Amino acid sequence: MEDIEKFVRGFSRFQQQYFTEQDGLYDSLRAGQSPTTLLIGCCDSRVDPMLLTGSDPGDMFVVRNIANLVPPCAPGAPPGVSSAIEFAVCNLEVARVIVLGHAHCGGIRALMDPLTMATPEVAPETDFVRQWMQIAEPVARRVQRELAYKTLEEQHKACELASILHSLDNLLTYPWLKRRVLAGKLMLHGWYFDIESGALMAYSPRQQQFLDIVCPLQRPLNG
Repeated sequence: MEDIEKFVRGFSRFQQQYFTEQDGLYDSLRAGQSPTTLLIGCCDSRVDPMLLTGSDPGDMFVVRNIANLVPPCAPGAPPGVSSAIEFAVCNLEVARVIVLGHAHCGGIRALMDPLTMATPEVAPETDFVRQWMQIAEPVARRVQRELAYKTLEEQHKACELASILHSLDNLLTYPWLKRRVLAGKLMLHGWYFDIESGALMAYSPRQQQFLDIVCPLQRPLNG
């Protein structure tokens, strides 16, 4: 009950902030939405895109799933994520798509080391996490093959970063999205939230690596 009461109090604060006479945000939003950004993020409770970016209602069209994956455009592709991408790009005509990954992703860990996430209650035919994570399986196998000399933690982070790029590549398999990119009407971004340091990283195609765009805070030494 304490959690429920916390959520209700939180909604009351939201109501006071956005539905007072002094704030007219929802006066305009009642007529419809026009976000400029589609953000594809992870379901992880520690990685709330709106909280992390300080966004207001209406700023972002957000799609969240296990490990922030984008399935390729193909017959039989999971329609939930694909339909959300289609709506954001074709109907809302967003100007950018951000794929936001993060450190210590449970989905990536399950993909890299399935035994760590094994749950006897889940029957193989309904192991939806395993089925979903197959989207990033080529990335995981490549990381394990090319970085076999690295520690497991280093491999996990490498897979987290590489899966963001894999999702960006998969976005370009949607013909209507690729046309907008080629026309200069849509930008694609790969971001990574480092939970360890609090930093935000972005992929630089020019340098072909992730670089800090918001550096870690300097923490005072204990003593």
